[in-house]
Amino acid sequence: MSFPGRTVQRAWHIVDAASQTVGRLAANVAPLLRGKHKPTYRPNGDCGDYVIIVNAEKVNLSGNKWNDKLYRWHTGYPGGLKQRRAKEMLERKPEEILKKAILGMISRNNLRHKYIEPRLKIYTGPNHPHAGQLPVDVTPLKNHPRRREGTFNHGFDSGKYVAENSYQGGGVKNKKRTWMDSIKRIISIVDIVYELYYVYYSIQEETQPVSAQRINKKGSQKGENQNASGDYFFHNDG
Repeated sequence: MSFPGRTVQRAWHIVDAASQTVGRLAANVAPLLRGKHKPTYRPNGDCGDYVIIVNAEKVNLSGNKWNDKLYRWHTGYPGGLKQRRAKEMLERKPEEILKKAILGMISRNNLRHKYIEPRLKIYTGPNHPHAGQLPVDVTPLKNHPRRREGTFNHGFDSGKYVAENSYQGGGVKNKKRTWMDSIKRIISIVDIVYELYYVYYSIQEETQPVSAQRINKKGSQKGENQNASGDYFFHNDG
């Protein structure tokens, strides 16, 4: 890519999970974590965004899945196979229901474990600790429709990749430059110029004595003399 700064650009999205079906919500969030909604998407690159999900305890499951769906895991000890119904999981750890559904739609590799999974933030209730990136006036993404439509673009408005007023890393959101930032920039430029001058002066000092010795050696062989003013002149012996 000729402009990697825009390639790794990360936006922050907020999703309200209240009254949304777990599977449909997960199918909408997983592409955002992978970055498939961007034109710079690469399957082997970490180009996804941050997703904040609130009201995780208010999700829905279709049919009788609250009683039929089981979450199983193993403790690692003999006979340590455990299971818990979806209804019990909602009471104890409501965040795990969405987390397992979303991450289950992403391939299990180092890209998911180290990079994609930490960008998924799930909270119970309407509040979250990311007010700096997602102010109060940011509108949550639209709910996934019951019927797939061609106009549905991951919940964004037409032609956009991030909600209005949400933070987007990589310098898209203009930051007002203060006088202190200008001073720091000038100081950094002066330091660079000083370093270049120091390197140039050091090279000149190292090369000057060697060239002078070569001139004196050649001059003595050819009969070069030096007058009182310090200038060199040649005389013809023939």
